Order: sequence, then structure tokens, then C-alpha cells
Amino acid sequence: MNRNNFLATNMSTTLLKQGAEAKLYSGDFFGRPCIIKERFAKGYRHPVLDKSLTSQRMKSEIRANLRCRMSGIKTPTIYNVDMEKNTICMENIQPSCTVRHHIASKQLELGKDQANDKLLPLADKIGQILSQMHASNIIHGDLTTSNMLLQGDAELLDLVLIDFGLSGFDASPEDKGVDLYVLERALLSSHPNTQQLFDRLLVSYEKHCVSKKAYKEVFDKLEEIRMRGRKRTMVG
Repeated sequence: MNRNNFLATNMSTTLLKQGAEAKLYSGDFFGRPCIIKERFAKGYRHPVLDKSLTSQRMKSEIRANLRCRMSGIKTPTIYNVDMEKNTICMENIQPSCTVRHHIASKQLELGKDQANDKLLPLADKIGQILSQMHASNIIHGDLTTSNMLLQGDAELLDLVLIDFGLSGFDASPEDKGVDLYVLERALLSSHPNTQQLFDRLLVSYEKHCVSKKAYKEVFDKLEEIRMRGRKRTMVG
């Protein structure tokens, strides 16, 4: 997509950030604040293959977003999709803060130990939401505290999941275990001394899981993945 054409039709857009796969703009959709996600072409790929892969990723992202909403999980409303220009226009959740920002703020305000106690209800909420998501066989693919928003007053724990760019659909305990492992590593690397929060998250995940058997299968896979991760670290 030509960037100048994009900006010409969205004059009020502002580039927020650029990642490996897409650029994010803030803008306005008929009077409503919006986020515009533009997937850009990869010059190292054949154009036909690049277009096909981009189209598949966009469709998966949209389906995961909508399936989450159908499962009672909050996600940004999708306003418009342009498959030719590789753009998705969606709701800009306002006011909100990322879970990453909220945890960091609590740790700064209260100290790590006291903050963990105050953040246990948030861990419960995240565990519940992820259990719901996995019950619908939705794999987020990039679970981090930056891809979760707290809408409005953060203390009300009105959680919104965002960025389904790497999402997929799979009933296997392996992929669900990987989802949880990615979140655990992201949590511990971004917020030191928060293993207590992840452990509490797992308790909530189990509580809201469709069955004890289903939870055990996912947890066993999580343990396997942890072991593989530790072996890779030891080998270097």
C-alpha cells in the first residue's frame, strides 16, 4: 500500500508505532476515535506470496477478535476492513492503560511485595479471561501485559484483549500451553518478582476451565514447555 494514498484518505491520522508486521495509526472514524492497523509489504517475499500471507493473517486476526466477543471477552470493535490496502480500522479504547503500565505503577507506588497482594484480583481476572478464550479454542499468539488493556478506572478490572495479529484456532493443549508460557515469560521479564501473580492466574484459569481434565492437559503441556525452555537456557 502507498503510504501517501493512505494518509490522503485519512488526513487526521497520526503514526503511533511501527512493528515488524504493521504500522499503527490513531485516527477518526466518523467522529469516533480509532486505531488503524496497516500491514505493509515484505520486500523479501514474492509479491503474490506476500499478499496471500498478509490476507490470511488479517482474516485470522479479525476472526479471533470476533470470536472472543462472541465468547463474552472484550476486544476492540472493528469498524472497517480494507483487504486491498491491508488495513483494519478498529475502536480506540479510551480511556485505558495497559496491564503492563498498571502493574509497573503499582510496584512503584507500593513496592513489589505489597503490589503483588493488591494485584491478585487482576491475576484472577486475567486467568478467567484466558480460560474463556481457550475454551473457544482461540490462541492469542502474543500474550503479554502490553496486549491487555484496563478500560476506564483500572481498579474496576474491565479487561480488554488487543492485538490478535499472531492468533490462530487450535484445540490442542500444546498451543494453549505455549500461550500461557509466553505470558509467563513476558510477565516475569517485564515485572520482576511476579511469579506469585502468574501462579494465582493459573489457579483462576483452572477454576474457570471447562473441566479438570482439560486443565490438567494444558498444565502438563505448560510444564513440558517450561522444561524445554530451561534446557535451551542451560545449553545457551
